[in-house]
Amino acid sequence: MTPLAGPTHDRGITTLALDSPANRNALSARLVDELSTALDACAADDTVRAVVLTHTGNTFCAGADLTGPPDPAAFVALMRRIVTLPKPVVARVTGHVRAGGLGLLSACDISVAGPGASFALTESRLGLAPAVISLPLLPRTDPRAAARYYLTGERFDATEAARIGLVTLAAEDTDKALVPVLDGLRRASPQGLRASKELVTATVRRSFDQHAEDLIARSAALFASAEAREGMTAFLERRDPAWVL
Repeated sequence: MTPLAGPTHDRGITTLALDSPANRNALSARLVDELSTALDACAADDTVRAVVLTHTGNTFCAGADLTGPPDPAAFVALMRRIVTLPKPVVARVTGHVRAGGLGLLSACDISVAGPGASFALTESRLGLAPAVISLPLLPRTDPRAAARYYLTGERFDATEAARIGLVTLAAEDTDKALVPVLDGLRRASPQGLRASKELVTATVRRSFDQHAEDLIARSAALFASAEAREGMTAFLERRDPAWVL
């Protein structure tokens, strides 16, 4: 079964839904490839004014699929594609977001999270670090909050995610909150959207240009380490890793 639901279209808005609830929409190599292909199609389609990225099930994205994670370079290319897409990408989140899923989320231009959403950067608990997802996440997130959640792996809610800049808006009803956002995008010209997005993503694009190569190498080294093997094995076996005090 494909991990990405077929696109739907409504008055210039194309919706792409992560649709692999069996593994909590984890970032598999196949999902990364299918989402990249779908975004390329949206970029080439003049009838698409903007893209909504959402999910089925109670999880937006659980992070990397530990049974078959994507190549770090491929995931970086996907995040970069979202950032550089000449059309806005809007995230609609009503479920949980973990680890690499926060990279996917923070690459989006606008994001709305509902009361059922929760967030956590769990990499440090697995012997890893939020390496490549730092490319879009750190330029957009409060640095003191990033330090806390990078180091502790604590879970936080949509209100906190909005406070620290990880998402644009926390809302009781995500669909209602998206109405004025999507209306605004439909009223904007394609050229106006493209030029405006270039302005607001300039810092994030510089982050990719300057740091992507180093962080890809750092991510690969961490995944290959003994501590990471213990952390991932413990996670899959539902036990504490050896270092827990």
